[in-house]
Parts: sequence; C-alpha cells; structure tokens
Amino acid sequence: MNVAVIGSGGREHAIVKMLSESKNVDEIYAIPGNAGMNDLCEVMYRVQEDDFHAIAGICIERQVDWVIIGPPEPLEKGLADYLIDEYGLTVFGPRKKEAQMETSKVFTKELLRKYNIPTANFEIFRTYSEAEIYLMETNFPKVIKQDGLGSVTGVGVEVVNSLDEAMEALKNLAIVTQDDSIEPLIIEEYMDGEEFSLMVLVNGDTYHAFETIAQDHKSAYAKGIGPNTNGMGAYAPVTHITEDIREEAINQLIEPTINAMVEEDLDYFGVLYLGAMHTSEGVKVVEYNSRFGDPEAQVLMGLLENDFLEMLNKLKNKEPFEMKWKDGFLAGIVLATKNYPMKVDQGLPLYIPEELMDEIFISGVSQTEEGDYISSDGRVLMVTGFAKTIDEAVKKAYDNMDQLSYNPENFYYRKDIAHRALGTPV
Repeated sequence: MNVAVIGSGGREHAIVKMLSESKNVDEIYAIPGNAGMNDLCEVMYRVQEDDFHAIAGICIERQVDWVIIGPPEPLEKGLADYLIDEYGLTVFGPRKKEAQMETSKVFTKELLRKYNIPTANFEIFRTYSEAEIYLMETNFPKVIKQDGLGSVTGVGVEVVNSLDEAMEALKNLAIVTQDDSIEPLIIEEYMDGEEFSLMVLVNGDTYHAFETIAQDHKSAYAKGIGPNTNGMGAYAPVTHITEDIREEAINQLIEPTINAMVEEDLDYFGVLYLGAMHTSEGVKVVEYNSRFGDPEAQVLMGLLENDFLEMLNKLKNKEPFEMKWKDGFLAGIVLATKNYPMKVDQGLPLYIPEELMDEIFISGVSQTEEGDYISSDGRVLMVTGFAKTIDEAVKKAYDNMDQLSYNPENFYYRKDIAHRALGTPV
C-alpha cells in the first residue's frame, strides 16, 4: 500500500518511521515532510499542508491508499472532508466537524458539561468587559484559554496567579472582534494534580486506548517555570501513574466522551488524545486533541512494536487488535530556539551527527543548499534515549543531546525531563 503523511513535525517524523518498518507499506510520501525523513520516504517539500488541490493531485497520481493527517491545522480547515468527499480517499484524521474536539475548546467544554464528564469548572466569555469583571471578583489561580488552536508562537493558554497576571493575560489572549466583543475565552479553575497523556484510536463507537501512557513537560523551563509550550520533552511508560488510574481515565473520561460524540452524531475516525489530570477528586479532562500529541507521539511510537498500518486497517474495519510494547523506557528532550515560545528564530545553525539520526525526531530543522542544518521553527528536534530503566533512558537522552553542536546562546532545553518518575524535587 502507498501512504501519504501530511505534516512536517516530530509527530509526523515518528509516523513515517513506523510506516517505514511496516510490511504492508510500499511507498510513503511526506507532505511537506522535513529534513529527518529523506532516507525514509519521498519528501514533498514544495507542497504545503493547506494546498488541498496539490495534496489530492499527489494522492491520485501516486495511487495513495491511506492519507494520515498529523497536525491539527489542516484538520480544522477540512482537509479530511475534501479528500474523502471529492476523491473518495481513505483518511486517518477526523473531519472538520469532529476535529472541533481540539479546534474549539468551547465546543469540547460544553460537550463535557452536557454529559457530566469530569473537567475543570469553567465560564465562557464573549465580551472583554464581562471577562474583566469576572477576574476582578474571582479567586486565583485560574487558567485562561483561547477557544481555538492558539497563535503561531504560543499555545493560547496562560495560568494566572493574581489579578495583575490575569489582566495582562486577558490583554494578551483576548481577540477583539468588534467594540467590546471578543472571540470566546474560557476561564477555568486551576486543577492541582499530576497531568498525563493517553492516546486513543477511535472509529465511531469503537476505540482502542493505548496501554502505555506518556507524560510531557509543558513549561518552557525547569521546575515548571516559564510560559506554556507545546511540549519540551516526554517519556513513557509512566509507571508511577498506575494501571488503576489509566482504567479510571478510560471508564470515567474516554468511554463517556466517545458515547457523547456518538450521541451528538459525530462520526470520529482518528486519534483522540486525552490530556488528563489526576486530582484528589479523581481524574479530570484537561483537554482533548484530535491527533497524536507531540512530543508524546515520538516516545510512544518508539516503544510500539505493532505494524502501524495493520493497526489502522483493523481499526477501519472495527476489528480488535492487541498492542505490543518494547520492554523498557524511552525519554525525549526537546531542543528549542532561544526565544521559543514567544518568537520563532529561523536560520540558526546546528550540527547533528549522522549516527545520531536514529535517536532523533526532527520538528523544525531545514537544510541549506550546502546540506547544513538550520532551525526553521521554535521547537527544533527531540533527542531520545531508550533503556531498561527510566534513569538509564534519561541519562542516555541527555548524553545524546551532548553530541549535538550549536551555539548555546541560540538554543535551550529543559534539564529536568522525567523528574516526577525519577523522584527529583521540583
């Protein structure tokens, strides 16, 4: 079978790696792909994720059997709808309506509230003045979230601990549409607990939750300091979050959500990513995403031993399957440009040893005409380490990071990845 993978990040790099090991895959086309995929597939650098016509043309010309959409932006714009409705292609990734589980936080929070699925208490605001008044009268900490996917450089979420911080965040996050009106903002209670990620493969009323969970690190800097990011590192499995908690997340959050989606006439086909918080009151939904998490996908797929396309075929046919996992731990550390997540610094040079490429997932790296690597996005790459214990895996990941060469004034990474698993004080 021929497969097209849409996207250019570390998540898509991980998908391409898994597909390249599948006995069911003949050709892989990455659109637009990245510099880490060149030896694994045909990379279509010139075609962008939002060029639906060009993507369809490649899929038809190359007789593509499966299209796997990695990032949320083309899902939000309706790429799955276009490829399915206009060309009858098989697409792994939800349609625009179903992708609202990620692309509209208001949509998801209202669904959770309607079906009594545990999540943080929240209020929705559509005018600046109402949000201001609420913040002046509320207690802190609070979390303020934009409705959509967030800006290019930020994630559209801020945790605020005081009225001053809240007013500054409101100014940053509120998108004024007319006079006092703003695009919807959610202000919700701050949940205290431990966050973890659970991936679920979904086809309508059928689902398979990953048996292994991952934990990522959202803050830019160690000890939870700095702005929220899309992830500065991850590791799996998370053994201190027990199987009982995973099953609680499935029974109390995942299954009721899938039942609610069916009840609301949502025909979901793709990955449903649960960001969950284990609190003193039980597990609660932090967020849902309509695609694999990044950087969680890289560590999970690095541990998964299944034939990826075979799993997708079984999911499409609603046939049961088992997931097989490597015996060990995988830790990953994200290297970011100096001003991430507030600004993207492009063109910063770095050297990646060729022998290290099997341990790396590229997120934001391009190559010059001379073949040198330079940054092309805020999150540049993730370096991984696999070992029998989490301690050894983390050490190996940091040892691998030390093999990269770059100006330390141009890049940074967190030095406390997997601190919870290691029992390191924050």
